[in-house]
Amino acid sequence: MTSHAVSSRQKPHVVCVPFPAQGHINPMLKVAKLLHAKGFHVTFVNTIYSHNRLLRSRGPNALDGLSSFRFESIPDGLPETSADAMQDVLALCESTMKNSLAPFKELLHRLNSGDDVPPVSCIVSDGVMSFTLDAAKELGVPEVLFWTTSACGFLAYLHFYLFVEKGLCPLKDESCLDTKIDWIPSMRNLRLRDIPSFIRATSPEDKMLNFFIHETDRAKLASAIILNTFDDLEHDVIHYMESILPPIYSIGPLNLLVNQEIYEDSEIGRMGSNLWREESECLDWLDTKSRNSVVYVNFGSLTVMSAKHLVEFAWGLAATRKDFAWVIRPDVVVGDVAMVPPEFLTETVDRRMLASWCPQEKVLSHPAVGGFLTHSGWNSTLESLSNGVPMVCWPFFAEQQLNCKFCCEEWKVGMEMGGDVKREEVEAVVRKLMDGEKGKKMREKVEEWRHLAKEAIDHKRGSSELNFEMVVNNVLLGE
Repeated sequence: MTSHAVSSRQKPHVVCVPFPAQGHINPMLKVAKLLHAKGFHVTFVNTIYSHNRLLRSRGPNALDGLSSFRFESIPDGLPETSADAMQDVLALCESTMKNSLAPFKELLHRLNSGDDVPPVSCIVSDGVMSFTLDAAKELGVPEVLFWTTSACGFLAYLHFYLFVEKGLCPLKDESCLDTKIDWIPSMRNLRLRDIPSFIRATSPEDKMLNFFIHETDRAKLASAIILNTFDDLEHDVIHYMESILPPIYSIGPLNLLVNQEIYEDSEIGRMGSNLWREESECLDWLDTKSRNSVVYVNFGSLTVMSAKHLVEFAWGLAATRKDFAWVIRPDVVVGDVAMVPPEFLTETVDRRMLASWCPQEKVLSHPAVGGFLTHSGWNSTLESLSNGVPMVCWPFFAEQQLNCKFCCEEWKVGMEMGGDVKREEVEAVVRKLMDGEKGKKMREKVEEWRHLAKEAIDHKRGSSELNFEMVVNNVLLGE
């Protein structure tokens, strides 16, 4: 073995395992890039289905990577399909929990048997892929769990078992949703309707309910837990969780931290994780628009709606007379093709940009964007906050209702829109956001949060920057 081979064998080797959904792969890839920048050899493990979608969306050589940053894949245990759509979340949760440990162990064995990569020294896994903890224990290496939710969302999931014990779940009927929840430490003014949507189970055997009880219970076995948030934003919640969990570190906003640490036009910087092909034409279109004049509309990678709601959104946006950039995924309408009325297209021809997917972080950091109509997914919320863009929130499921509540009531940067979309409400709330007094106040408030987010990643004293150093040195390297 040459001396060069010896030194490469001594590099720390992290294996990163995201949950196979767009909103989980994106932040995990950022963590992987940051660890690579710290000198780690990285193996990034997608499911075969996600791996193939990435190759289709980004080109056949997109995952070739570097010698020190490699992509591998393991089966998810579901029937094979070549569709470019998100798989069923429940099926994925069940299947990865039951079927992924054996192939994951085989992969680790293969990595440790080869001469071309250093031995695996640590694992960073998604919080809902806790089967990886068994493999880490067997290997005798530390494992950090990355919960990609907000801190408040994670804390709510941690209390799911108590909802069952207190008889609040399974849900008896819709009227129970107004029940006050005043017993989760550090969280105020909650009702049952604000708790992540899986709590609305109507049977004690509900699979998603039990999945989250199982996964949050296993979180206690991790060497540490990381969250994509920052201390100033969710201080009380993080502080409380520190008393009940392994060491917990806020290391966000990851979108800002990565941009600070990694050159965008470097090989690692260019490495992307979008499962749909990005249409960057929207950035050229935004370049032609004046500051804060455009409404950006995107409901993320999982939200689905009825054809009727899509039409109501369309005519509501048309009625605002505002310029808007709207991402309409091909699979956004339940069981149908996403089609907007031809008359809408004619009427808005001079002031709209429609795309099936786009580079969202670049869109939200564009000076032309003045407001964001969002599903309140955590990545979207944090990207909006850290770029100083106020929000209209239309939460869909999981912890999005809770993110929405915090945006509107705690952080004062959002307005909620009713679930049953009406064009009049879309028009009214967008106008309020872009032109109204409330929108102006939200813009001032979100500017304060943008400043604090920037401070969190400051090289010398930023809380997230320092926390990331601690995770690396104290946990992953075990120094």
